[in-house]
Amino acid sequence: MGPSEDQSDNQTGPVVEIELTVQNPAYPFVGVSEEEQCRVELAKIIPRPEGKYAEFFNVLGAPPARITSHVDTYDTVETSLLSEYDDGGLFEFIVSGNCPAYRLAELGALPKTVEGVDGRGRIVAEIPPRNDPPAVTGQFLEEYSDFELIAKRTKDTHTSMLTPSTLQQSILNDLTNRQQEVLQTAFGMGYYEWPRDCTGQDVADELGITSATFSEHVFAAERKILAFLFGNAAKTHLTRET
Repeated sequence: MGPSEDQSDNQTGPVVEIELTVQNPAYPFVGVSEEEQCRVELAKIIPRPEGKYAEFFNVLGAPPARITSHVDTYDTVETSLLSEYDDGGLFEFIVSGNCPAYRLAELGALPKTVEGVDGRGRIVAEIPPRNDPPAVTGQFLEEYSDFELIAKRTKDTHTSMLTPSTLQQSILNDLTNRQQEVLQTAFGMGYYEWPRDCTGQDVADELGITSATFSEHVFAAERKILAFLFGNAAKTHLTRET
């Protein structure tokens, strides 16, 4: 049974927080952080059809090209660079199954932190009062024996949780397919470089649309992205914290 809408942020009461670690490089967020000696932070995870997951990671401390090159060595992962920073970027990993964070959510432990730092993976999750912490933790560790439980704490309140129900509000899902295509094409052609590598007309010609249509799609998409970031930055952490 998948995560339910009942596991929501408006739940009150004491929760059990668990902290798990793993050093198996078979998980991309661990292997990439080890190979590049960087930090890999999960911002969002969205289930896809056929047992796949779209995982959005902030990677800090390594050139994006090297991250893409390393992730491409995983047969079960498809990589897209969504945004580039001076020393990292925001990536989308399409993963074919075997997602420990999502499995925790299915079992009732709702992840709030998933990160890999220099080859050491760490997941912090909260188990609401309605669920049995020993049962949830035991089942997870039985399925993922390479993980180790290093801490269990009781808290009076819970924080905003990384659940599939809230993740459906992702920045990409706010865009239409056409808006995504226009932005991805513009980004790939260097429209967002400074100075620009191409003009809006160049991108429009590539897409087979008019310059006015291109501008309309870009404006609408950029407005949605800005509204999402400034309205939900505290919850999503899609942007790099300063």
